[in-house]
Amino acid sequence: MKTQVKTQDLGRRARKARAGFSLAELMVVIVIIGLLATAVAPRLLERLTDAKWGKVKGDLHSINQAITQYAIANSGSHPDTLEDLVTPDENGKRFLDMTKVPKDPWGNEYGYEPPVGTQDCIVTCFGKDGQPGGEGDDRDYTNIMLKDGEK
Repeated sequence: MKTQVKTQDLGRRARKARAGFSLAELMVVIVIIGLLATAVAPRLLERLTDAKWGKVKGDLHSINQAITQYAIANSGSHPDTLEDLVTPDENGKRFLDMTKVPKDPWGNEYGYEPPVGTQDCIVTCFGKDGQPGGEGDDRDYTNIMLKDGEK
């Protein structure tokens, strides 16, 4: 009987010693996870950038529509600033259904130039850097570019 108990005890010890993963197995798993991350990360970042520019386009579309509604309601007169679109009129109506003018995805204000002569008003996102000009994520994008279908 003592021999059987010792054998069972040795079996348990042997199983305990084999339990878990070896260092080599862990290293293989870590390398596989690293390879997957390097394959997925660039695509994920590209999708995030696309989503930010999608928000810009949506904001510019909404702001442009609000400016048009403002001009119709004010006998062709355009707002002096974008703030006029979120300020309730005497009837409590806002032309842009928000309490504040939205900011671009990078937290910058949209630029606004009222129309001059026959020129349309211009609403501009200055890109990630918030400065005029630039390329890539720093490029400018306007409501005119949106109307013309530029990407």
